[in-house]
Amino acid sequence: MKNILVPVGTSKNALSHLQYAIDFAETIGAKLFVVQVYNVYTKAGTMIKVDKIIERESLNYLNDLVSKVNTKSVNITVKVLKGKLIDTLELASKAADIDLILIEPRTNSVKDKVYLGKTSGKIIKQMQVPALIVPEGYVFKPAKTILMAIKSAIIKKNDVLNPLETIQKHFKSVINLLLVKTRDYNHGDFDMIDDLSKLITKTTKTENATTFQGVLEHYQANNPDMLCVVRRKRGFFIKKWEKNVILKKDFSSSIPVLVLSGLK
Repeated sequence: MKNILVPVGTSKNALSHLQYAIDFAETIGAKLFVVQVYNVYTKAGTMIKVDKIIERESLNYLNDLVSKVNTKSVNITVKVLKGKLIDTLELASKAADIDLILIEPRTNSVKDKVYLGKTSGKIIKQMQVPALIVPEGYVFKPAKTILMAIKSAIIKKNDVLNPLETIQKHFKSVINLLLVKTRDYNHGDFDMIDDLSKLITKTTKTENATTFQGVLEHYQANNPDMLCVVRRKRGFFIKKWEKNVILKKDFSSSIPVLVLSGLK
């Protein structure tokens, strides 16, 4: 894991989130790309483009944020990007060979009932780059125990476990695997390949209606510092992903959540 993308919004948590990203990147020896995305606007009635003004103000905002945190020895690139959010972030991820995207749950939502705001929800739902959701105000610490919850251990994609492997290597993490048998279970779903089994310290099998319910049942017993789930059409956030916004009553986490791209 060499390159990390950090989209920055205008939330009160922006400074805290950026500091976490720097501390995280320093630990694993990665570069940071701190970006803000804006769309093209025209002033109503005059057709005078204001995108240059937005670009300048956004760049000033990002540079001001960086000046207020301890950058340590981390290589930081600041960019303001123009275009549609997901398309622009996807292009930026390919151009910079991004391995992980760090997001805060609510980049600009002020609703206390919201866990993932519209912007963060879009990133988690629509992008294929692995993501790490960092709780608001969370101070960096190595994840000594990680709870990985999946309902199928079948892996067909190459390098899909790379983010988890990197975190385990640098944090010296213990990874406990929770295999959740749901109604969608197929024979062989719990058969692990060596790439996964070599990472795991303890495996627990459970039967629940959803992966999320399995996590709730076994969360306290594992007392994790990080939760690891998988992004897929019928994965961890299945119903929560019907809309981009995810409410705290549906899901919330006081610890970072690593979202891997689909295993298949």
